[in-house]
Parts: sequence; structure tokens; C-alpha cells
Amino acid sequence: MFRFSRSPIRYPLPVAPTWRVGWGQVAPLNGATWQEGPLAIAVGADRPVESQFAISPSRRYVVVGDIWLSDRRSLLSELASESSLQLSDVQLVASAWERWQTTVLAKLIGCFSLAVWDRERQVLWLGRDPVGAKTLYYTPQGATRWAAGDLRSLAPYRSNALDPIALRDYLCCAFVPGDRTLWQDLRELRPGTWLSWPGYDCQAYWHLEERLEAEGQEQSLEWHGERLRSHLEQVVQDSLPAAPVGVFLSGGLDSSAIAALAAKFHAHSVHTYSIHFGDPYPNELEFSSLVAQHCGTQHHILEIPLHQMWDQLPEAMVWLDDPIGDPLTVPNLLLGKLAQQQVAVVLNGEGGDPCFGGPKNQPMLINQLYGPLSPQDPLQAYLLAFRKCAADLPQLLKPELWGLVQHEPSCFSEDLDSSASYLNRLMALNIKFKGADQILTKVSNLTRAAGVEGRSPLFDPRIVELSMTIPPQYKLSGVEEKAVLKQAVADLLPEAILKRPKSGMMVPVQAGFQREWKQAARELLLSRRAAIAPYLNQALIQQWLNYQGDPWRRYGVKLWLLVSLEIWLQVNLKQR
Repeated sequence: MFRFSRSPIRYPLPVAPTWRVGWGQVAPLNGATWQEGPLAIAVGADRPVESQFAISPSRRYVVVGDIWLSDRRSLLSELASESSLQLSDVQLVASAWERWQTTVLAKLIGCFSLAVWDRERQVLWLGRDPVGAKTLYYTPQGATRWAAGDLRSLAPYRSNALDPIALRDYLCCAFVPGDRTLWQDLRELRPGTWLSWPGYDCQAYWHLEERLEAEGQEQSLEWHGERLRSHLEQVVQDSLPAAPVGVFLSGGLDSSAIAALAAKFHAHSVHTYSIHFGDPYPNELEFSSLVAQHCGTQHHILEIPLHQMWDQLPEAMVWLDDPIGDPLTVPNLLLGKLAQQQVAVVLNGEGGDPCFGGPKNQPMLINQLYGPLSPQDPLQAYLLAFRKCAADLPQLLKPELWGLVQHEPSCFSEDLDSSASYLNRLMALNIKFKGADQILTKVSNLTRAAGVEGRSPLFDPRIVELSMTIPPQYKLSGVEEKAVLKQAVADLLPEAILKRPKSGMMVPVQAGFQREWKQAARELLLSRRAAIAPYLNQALIQQWLNYQGDPWRRYGVKLWLLVSLEIWLQVNLKQR
């Protein structure tokens, strides 16, 4: 068992807990909203109780959670009750659970993590939305079990024991995939799944599967584009609040499509937000400004100096459940704070790449079509496609730790070995893991930290399900990326946006370590008191800080991943 023994540096940043429940031998819980028998419920401190907690009409079921239903219409029509029209989302779920129990989860369209207590049968259910827009964590063992919408709320019920497999996977991906967390005694409920106590009955109510029907296979790109457009219009309209709305706008296809649809349908003002990192670093302001002008939005541009990227990293890490080594964490937080000055809800274009064939899948597709230059199994090829530390693990991990984890199975293997078309296998992996475990949790936590609500229309389950019915050749066609999405929004965007190649947000982390962060990173990562010191080879990290030992020159990305991990551990370690 691996435990941290170093004294952590403290970053005293207060974060309000989310909803949480205790089941089993639960002592009286301070601040409990509901407590009876073996169950205790406490709601989050950052939202009104009535938006998180409800009791069903018969008073048999008690529901707590973080719930936003993007489509209430279908559920209301099935309930066929006029009184339901005035219910909040959590109250609506309580009424629906009374009629359908666990089968109601498949009827809910939106984002949710929830717990339902059956007072009559003394059973507790936990459930999470299909794509993982909301998180749900729990303690899998013990006389008392705990569950919550975030890991911080479970800190009193865990040790400092590290999960070595989760650490291995983080170093490969820059996030922790699957049901593991970085803490050995906490687990994450997977999207589209419910779990019940007593016992440990865990079942998937939703499956992400390729569904290439004969009719769709015979249809043209234009036909699929029209079908996607219809879904996009409905989903974006469902995401719009009855007030001004914001859109994070990079100037790429995905965020530009969302901004254009929001501007077309919204009755209130639309604010768009873009970032850059100052001179002399490349930016996409030319394209984001073009889209904002084309759509008539109120456009806001935020400059983020490199010193601010470093200074704000502890605040970003304290809001994340598991560490995320994506350099966009700090920009997401700062852009959310800017948006909070004008709006309460902000949309984004996340989901376009995993659903419709982004460029990161091209190397693996070429590898599949023409054969690798050197023998390589699919799992290793997939891990290397992240371009993080997968190839460095034998040298980066301490020998005893590498020996412990090198042969442990990967959560990616099942999907890589499925019978779906190769592109849709990659799409499914990106949706189920990178989507749920990096993109969506980053959006949810960091917008919450900024005081706004982040919504991702392209990750709506209706869009995700539709994407799995589109023939692969209409997603990634040769060198053309996301052909079907371009077809769907071709009349909404300038030609320059439709034809520009995908570049991704260019965060200058390489320059950051070379010009401004190097000494601070040395002090953080090479200290004998560093939280990572018992597990990672600091001599190799020193080489990277000297820009040596990496033929692909990915120092900046790797060092940012390690700095994020170190700071996340320090802000989350429990004092002994």
C-alpha cells in the first residue's frame, strides 16, 4: 500500500462541499438535511436546498443530487400530471421515481448525479447521467458507506493511500480514467450506471454502442447533416436559459457552431469569450472575432499572462476532483470568472472531436490502415496517442512501483477490442473516458468555481447517441475532419471557419517553463518533501527541466502534467 509521508504545503482555499449521503452505521451528522435509521443526507452549501433535495408525493422516496434536465418535456408528457409542471428538476425526479423506480434513469435527459432512499425497503440507490456530465464518488467498503457529488466531500472518510494504477493512468493520459480515483479507498460511479446498497448491485442502464443501421448506411452526407442539424437546434435551444447566455469561443468549428446556433435562437443577448496569452504567442483571435462579428455577439477577449497561469494553478487544482494535467484548466477557470460578470450560464463546444472525428484519431487510423512502423499493440498505440508520459513510465516510476503496475489491465482494453468499426471504437473511448473523466468534469468543476453553470450541448446524450449512427466515412474522411458536422452548420458560419484545419488551443507551456516557471518548478518537483518524491524518479524530471532526454521535445506538456499532480496532491493531502 502506498501512502504519502511528506508534509504537504497548504493552499487554504475554501471550497463548499456538494451533496453527500452516509449509509450504514451513521452517527448523527452535523448539518444533516435528513437523517433516519441507517441514512443521513446533507445538501451542498452553494445552492438552495429545494434545488437539491425532494421527497416524493407519497413520502416513500427521498432524493438528493445535482440535477439539470435539458429536456423536461418527454418526462412531463409521460407523467401526464399538470401539477408536475411547477416542480423543480429534483422534485420532478422524485415524482417520476415513485412511478418507475430505477427505470426512470433511462428517461432522464440532461446532467445528473443523485441518490434515492427508499424508506419502505431501506434501500439506497446512486445514479449518474449517461455521458458523465456530473460526477458521483463513493466509498466501496466499510460498515458505513459514503457517497457524494465530489471527492472533496468524502475527504473525512478516506486515507492518504494512493492508488498506484490510477497514478500510472494519470501519467499516460493527464487524467484518471475509469472507476478508479487517485485515492485507493474511493471509487467513481461510471456514467450510465446505478448502484444500490445494501449489497453491491451495480448495473448499467445505458450503453454507448455503434448502431449503423442499413438505412443510414445508404444515405448521403447531406442526409446525415440535415439530421444532425435538427438535433443540434433542439439541444442548443434546450440549453439556453431565460436570460443572457455566454459561449466559450475559440474560433474552431465546434465552439463556433454552438455560438452561431445560440445567436440564431436566443431571445436574449449572447456573450462570447476568447483568450490569448499575449505577444509573441500564437492565438486564434482572428477566427473567434470573425465568428463573433458574423453572429452579432457581444465579444470579450481575455489576455492571460504566463505568470498568471502559474499563480492560478493551485486554485484550479483545489476545485478538481482528480488531478487534470490539461494546460487549459487555468484558462477555463479565468474565462469562467470573466463570464460571471455578465451571465449565469455559459455554453461550450466540447464534444465535437470525440463525437465526430477529431484529428487526434488520425495517427491511429493511419497506423491501422497501413501498419505500424514498428510492432505495437492497440493499447500501447492508444496510450501513446495522448502524447504524455506513457513511453516514459519504466524510467519515470520508481522500480518497485513500475513492477507493481506494469502488467495491470487497462480500462481501455474492452472498447479497443470491441467489434465496432475502428473509428467508432476510438470515438467511444474518447466519449466514455476522456469526455467523462477529463473534459466534462473540468467544465463542471471549474465553471462552478467561477460561479457560473457550464453546459456542453455537443455532449448531450441525444447528440452522442446520434453520432454512433453516422457512418465513419462521414466523420473523418481522409484528411477532412468532422465532415458531417461541417455539413450540418455550413450555412451558419463563414467559409474561413469551415475550411480551417483543427489546431487546438495553443497554450504556451513549453515557453512558460523556459522563460518564467523553471525555477519554481524545480523547487516544487525536485524537493525531497515533494508529494511525488516517493513514487517518481526525480532525476528524470530534472533532465526534463534541463530540456534533455526527450527526443520529441514534449517537456512543457509533461512538466505541466507533473506540476498539476504535485499541487493537486498538496492541496488534497490530509494532515496527520
